[in-house]
Amino acid sequence: MIRSELIQKIADENPHLYQRDVERIVNTVFDEVTGAMARGDRVELRGFGAFSVKKRDARIGRNPRTGETVHVEEKHVPFFKTGKLLRDRLNGK
Repeated sequence: MIRSELIQKIADENPHLYQRDVERIVNTVFDEVTGAMARGDRVELRGFGAFSVKKRDARIGRNPRTGETVHVEEKHVPFFKTGKLLRDRLNGK
């Protein structure tokens, strides 16, 4: 499901809301999650999962084409851990 499909589904299930309002709500939620992660905060949605940021240390990598060693800088990557409810639902429990 992509963002526009999510907006359409919520708008269809809530006919009392205008689609532009639903779009604003969905965008606000995503912006807040993104902003929190950019600050290094953890975002937990009970029953769904938790978004966090993990730090990858600098390391020495290798260019696969030439075999030359390359310095890979430290970076931060998003990480998602599923909640128990979602995990159980996916596994048919």
